Amino acid sequence: MRISVIGCGYLGTVHAEALSALGHDVTAVDTDRDRIHQLSCGGVPFFEPGLTPLLDAGRRAGTLRFTSDVAEVADCDVHFLCVGTPQQKTTHHADLTHVFSAVEALAPHLREGSVVAGKSTVPAGTSATLRRLLAGTGADLAWNPEFLRQGTAVDDSLHPDRLIYGVAEGAAGARTAGVLDEVYAPLLAAGVARLVTGFTTAELAKSAANAFLALKVSYMNGIAEICDGVGADVSALAGAIGLDPRIGGKYLNAGAGFGGGCLPKDIRSLRAQAHDADAHSLAALLGLVDDMNTEARRRIHDLARHMCGGALSARRITVLGAAFKPHTDDVRDSPSIDIALQLARSGAAVTITDPQALPTACLNYPQLHFEADTVQALRGAELTILLTDWPQYRALDPSDTAAVVSRRAILDGRNALPSNAWRSAGWDYRGIGRHAGSITTAGTVRANVAV
Repeated sequence: MRISVIGCGYLGTVHAEALSALGHDVTAVDTDRDRIHQLSCGGVPFFEPGLTPLLDAGRRAGTLRFTSDVAEVADCDVHFLCVGTPQQKTTHHADLTHVFSAVEALAPHLREGSVVAGKSTVPAGTSATLRRLLAGTGADLAWNPEFLRQGTAVDDSLHPDRLIYGVAEGAAGARTAGVLDEVYAPLLAAGVARLVTGFTTAELAKSAANAFLALKVSYMNGIAEICDGVGADVSALAGAIGLDPRIGGKYLNAGAGFGGGCLPKDIRSLRAQAHDADAHSLAALLGLVDDMNTEARRRIHDLARHMCGGALSARRITVLGAAFKPHTDDVRDSPSIDIALQLARSGAAVTITDPQALPTACLNYPQLHFEADTVQALRGAELTILLTDWPQYRALDPSDTAAVVSRRAILDGRNALPSNAWRSAGWDYRGIGRHAGSITTAGTVRANVAV
């Protein structure tokens, strides 16, 4: 099929390359001419494992092109909207400026029977406005939410766990669903689950899923506080809880909490929608989840202060990780950066290292000190804090690391390190909810239960 992808940010770039890999003829459009030039020359503007080979394959086959001229997609059968929907600057609602602008720019180039399929995460009811904008173009609208995870986006695109179509009722919706079936024919043939719904249900699917995942993370951070207070181990407890098939073991890791460009904004957008819909209990719950996520970062700052003897001024601290999660260079709402800023404001001399995110982090946070080489970053550290659990940090040798730092003290903000190995090497190891003692926001230890 001839397919266009409108927007070449993270979502659009990944989706365009995946559609090309599925055998379609894809033209991707963006108003950022520098980004279009970079992609056209084979460069990917962000780090995502496995994406460059897809780009190279599509360019060699001639099935993947990039342009800044939306008129070049007039002959396409399907147009995917993949533009950003950031949080508004003054409210928790999503900013739909890019969505509406993209549809207005696309509308003159649509033809009878073509399909405009939204993938961006939008509030329920957005499709009603877009259908009015598309009136008279002859094009049909669908909502096809994305469920990509940064770090595994290529696999998530080529081997998704579900496909959701939000379409109109009746024959028109059936025809639109049939077009999307043709787009995703290889995935459906492989047995990927397919669910056809109305527009508003499809629009809610991504934000509702992300809010539930955020709830699990914040819940376990709350449980970690109890574990610290009574001497339990939250990691072992998560293992016990996760064996329940009704709960599952994913997203039960206590630590620095969640970040990135999706979960924080999606729970706030859903909270705003819940408030508008008079679903006040849900709005209150999501507000608490957001607050607990902020509190998790503050607790790590306070535990770091406790491990430094009660004062952070002039203490040399190394933070392992700048990206909000491993296998990405995205530092948007990164817990690592947020905690590093808190430590710096408290007077600590903070050095941050990361295998991929430093160019972006340096550009956005010039007030912080960054060091690309891990060993150099660790040199002379009085406290080491793991905040992004990259494999290379999980694999650090405690004895080798001890020869570099000035003090053997490590705060495992992701509960990712083998605690016994680090303690056996003479380190003061502290995890989150792992017998570390319960730390209040004022830095007072209520209980300190030794292992």
